[in-house]
Amino acid sequence: MATFPRNDIVSLTDEESRHELGESYGPDLRLSDLLTPELGDLELSYGTAAGDLRLRTAIADAHGVRPDQVVVTVGGMHAIFLLAYLLADHGGEVVTTAPLFPLTRNAYESVGSDVRVIPLTFDDGYRLTADAVRERLTPQTKLVSLTTPQNPSGVAVPPETLREIVAAMHEICPDAYLLVDETYRTASYGDDPVAETAVHLGPKVVTVASLSKCHGAAGLRIGWVVSTDADLVDRLVTAKFNTVVSASPVTEALAVRVFELEDEILAVRRPWLAEGIASTEDWVRAHSDLVEWVRPDAGALCTIRLKPQVDLDRFRAATAELGVRLADGDWFGDDPRVFRLGFGFPPPVELKAALDALTTALQRAVDAAD
Repeated sequence: MATFPRNDIVSLTDEESRHELGESYGPDLRLSDLLTPELGDLELSYGTAAGDLRLRTAIADAHGVRPDQVVVTVGGMHAIFLLAYLLADHGGEVVTTAPLFPLTRNAYESVGSDVRVIPLTFDDGYRLTADAVRERLTPQTKLVSLTTPQNPSGVAVPPETLREIVAAMHEICPDAYLLVDETYRTASYGDDPVAETAVHLGPKVVTVASLSKCHGAAGLRIGWVVSTDADLVDRLVTAKFNTVVSASPVTEALAVRVFELEDEILAVRRPWLAEGIASTEDWVRAHSDLVEWVRPDAGALCTIRLKPQVDLDRFRAATAELGVRLADGDWFGDDPRVFRLGFGFPPPVELKAALDALTTALQRAVDAAD
């Protein structure tokens, strides 16, 4: 019987905590940021199966492809689920990593994929190598699923590594697709350059992303698939029509506004993220006797590990009592002493207050252990 595994990450959809460090994105946009008089005349009809042409054109322009190589989906997870269903259902072999955003792993398991996992570790900085991927590939591999920057670590896969993976796949499983989840690609820090999209690495490379993480528009539920494989695009459009018919024309029109305002939106968010990561780095340095971290390459999140002298159970109890919400490492298949900290969501003053509360939780966990 088909089912979706339950994961406690669903708790992030509950009411916001006093100190919210569990989220993985920046501050939310407001509807008033996007509304124009023209939107009041929008007809509430069905949209198109492929997605609004203006929206697909905006996405295509950002990726250097044609609009007919873009399929709009209901969030990035809808894109991943459709690709899992089309490419790797009923025993289809999927190669992916752990730790990993649990809903991605769940999508493959829910359609009956044979999931082959490459373990990435905190001690190795969550760095993925092409050799590690090659070791998992077989002629039966249907899909290789990678995220860059990763969730939960924010660590990116270098372009050269992706090219080496494409070459290995062409040699071992030439019919397989490489799915690259680029959800955090444009969430760079300050003046840091934005990585190039992976879609141009070959016809078997497919990218997905959404407006949820970098743009603060998770409530629009707008994601997309970009592929230069015309047959796969056609199958995706058919699959989308058979699951949701179309995305909402309302949210698609608002998404067009997000892209029209993208430069302004990201010009505010990138310095915000730079300040957030600097504050987090200072906090880790000040408490280096109790915690350590892997510095992310992009995104609004990072992984932090408690050192052995911190009692884990007491730390979790203290954070709950103090109203500090974190994302537990075991949600992602990581070590329980690791947690994901989202530094991009709270305003700077609130982030400082949250980190101060986290300091108190650490002290309580150490004092109790003593």
